[in-house]
Amino acid sequence: MSTFKPAVWPRKLRSTEWFGGNSRDHIYHRSWMKNQGLPADLFDGRPVIGICNTWSQLTPCNAHLRDLAERVKHGIYEAGGLPLEFPVFSAGESSLRPTAMMYRNMAAMDVEEALRANPLDGVVLLAGCDKTTPALLMGAASVDIPAIVVSGGPMLNGWFRGERVGSGTALWQMSEDIKAGKMSREDFLEAEQSMSRSPGSCNTMGTASTMASMAEALGMALSGNAAIPAVDSRRRVVAHLTGRRIVQMVKDDLKPSDIMTRHAFENAIRVNGSIGGSTNAVIHLLAIAGRVGVDLTLDDWDRLGQDIPTIVNLMPSGKYLMEEFFYAGGLPVVIRMLGEGGKLHKGALTVSGETIWEEVKGVRNWNEDVIRPVDNALTAKGGIAVLRGNLAPRGAVLKPSAASPHLMQHRGRAVVFEDIDDYKAKINDESLDIDENCVMVLKNCGPRGYPGMAEVGNMGLPPKVLRKGITDMVRISDARMSGTAYGTVVLHTTPEAAAGGPLAVVRNGDMIELDVEARRIHLDIPEAELRQRLAEWQPTVEPPTSGYIKLFHDHVEGADSGADFDFLKGCRGAGIPKDSH
Repeated sequence: MSTFKPAVWPRKLRSTEWFGGNSRDHIYHRSWMKNQGLPADLFDGRPVIGICNTWSQLTPCNAHLRDLAERVKHGIYEAGGLPLEFPVFSAGESSLRPTAMMYRNMAAMDVEEALRANPLDGVVLLAGCDKTTPALLMGAASVDIPAIVVSGGPMLNGWFRGERVGSGTALWQMSEDIKAGKMSREDFLEAEQSMSRSPGSCNTMGTASTMASMAEALGMALSGNAAIPAVDSRRRVVAHLTGRRIVQMVKDDLKPSDIMTRHAFENAIRVNGSIGGSTNAVIHLLAIAGRVGVDLTLDDWDRLGQDIPTIVNLMPSGKYLMEEFFYAGGLPVVIRMLGEGGKLHKGALTVSGETIWEEVKGVRNWNEDVIRPVDNALTAKGGIAVLRGNLAPRGAVLKPSAASPHLMQHRGRAVVFEDIDDYKAKINDESLDIDENCVMVLKNCGPRGYPGMAEVGNMGLPPKVLRKGITDMVRISDARMSGTAYGTVVLHTTPEAAAGGPLAVVRNGDMIELDVEARRIHLDIPEAELRQRLAEWQPTVEPPTSGYIKLFHDHVEGADSGADFDFLKGCRGAGIPKDSH
């Protein structure tokens, strides 16, 4: 059971430093707030709760969060708090270039500094799109005031000619069908109209749904939060209840550091394996752990996840979508099944004040084809496979539940693309010397190389291979892959090519060996030759000279440690800045 002991209430709040007296400075802070029509008694010492909102019309997944913010406010007022909504940078996956990942750290900095510099006693984190959830959790962990997540929720199922259309997953499938001559351009455009038919984030087990699940598995969201569709009235209810709950969390002084312990992260890793979660969760959880002071590593991912069966039958690993997952019972059912199988730290504390096991022990599975029994798992060994070898000395990752079994042990000739532009220039060329037995290698797409580490690792196959009916090949890169994507794809190869990692010196014709069971990725050339190639290597990516992109390039760490900035690791606390008035 948890050893957390609530603080004695009443106690002095952070906001008292701004509002709790009659000095010139206190009156200055209060009087300006009152121009919004706030009654004087709202500043009588009640908790001030921030609503950190990533709403933006440029972030379609989060475009409905203004309504959820109003529901959170109702709950905060009911519980005796003062809600104050504020915007932070919103990293939208579908529109931001070069990639939303480049701005995750900037959004986390925005959140951290907004929380520390303002008169807030606690915060509700409104997130949805892929990078907004980890960014908000990273920022909140760095300040360590009471915090709780409300996810925007997934969109409703897409349907096209009687078939489910999974956001992202269907796009990759249909795009390949176009190249293979299986689908017309007109049908593709018609299918587009069914892909995003309601507000919300991806309806597959992509990164958005994965990170909502990670927030719940970490104990940072109310039980059941992850899977409720965005347009379901119960999404508004959970927002309302979260508003009530954060006020009590402030009174109890229940902080992220009390909840996001090593046991919580170990629970989340196992949950990720059970749901067939995105490989992006690896990077994000490593970064969040670094902020809260938990020494989480790639080895933890491999150790804890490799014997976890994938039991959630959702795209891209399976056939259903998030709507069915919610109807089947959602993440609480998965967590309960892990607990029954001895794979859960049952005493891990959650934002509810109860343990994670107390939250889920009574739930039921309402559809055993969507959430399968362990003896009928989608994949017996899910999780994330962490590969090492002379091609990835600091590690690379692969998602077994999305890969092809016949390619999990493979030896093939390398076909090399120096960067994403080189790939785009060559992949449709009928003279490209490639067949289904080759290994596609993409360089210079890591944190520094792209820059930002874009989701280009699931390279589309060449048309002449697709026309044979081949749908998968081994692909290796230092890039990321969309959580909605699938295939036998080795990602996050570290050190990355732009930093002089071995990936940088792979040549066309080199033989590469992949053995997932042995956790091995190997460039089959003599060791002396590899050393010589690395000694002769010269960088091909020009370093940026100004702006945020330079800050990113100069300070981003590798994917194996979360791709956070080196100067942001660790919790800097909720110390109150000096008043300048």
